[in-house]
Amino acid sequence: MTRQKWLCAPKGAGFLYARRELQAEVHPLMISWGYKGDDPTFVAHHELQGTRDPSAYLTVPTAIEWQREHEWDLVRERCHELTRRARNELGLEPLTPDSKDFFRQMVTLRLPKEAPADLKERLYDEHRIEIPVFERGDDLFIRPSFQGYNDEADLTRLKNALSELR
Repeated sequence: MTRQKWLCAPKGAGFLYARRELQAEVHPLMISWGYKGDDPTFVAHHELQGTRDPSAYLTVPTAIEWQREHEWDLVRERCHELTRRARNELGLEPLTPDSKDFFRQMVTLRLPKEAPADLKERLYDEHRIEIPVFERGDDLFIRPSFQGYNDEADLTRLKNALSELR
């Protein structure tokens, strides 16, 4: 699934692509009219969600074309490199190998046990860095991600802020 932020489209414009041989195994989270109709296809099961406004979805072809025109494959590669550097340079435990098979533009890193519980708030309040920080069991994680509007300065700011706050 691709979400709107990676596509540079309006919120809610994410879309699901499933290889044809796997489509019978993918079921919608919301069932609406059309699911048990005469057309048992993947599209019929997923395209209608009651009264949901489809306007955002209609922007997807334009967003894809805009990315093509702006060489977005190169932007994604630059963003992956920033993410890879964050994975390797922040001094935190990565959860995945250093491989495009495991992450592209965002990566999850385990924070040390002594990391402040209010790290997310302090990163924003003191450094204006918006970044997910979340708990799973007894562990605390941070998830840096990089999009076309991010650059090396953003990685440096994150690195400096984490060094100061840890």
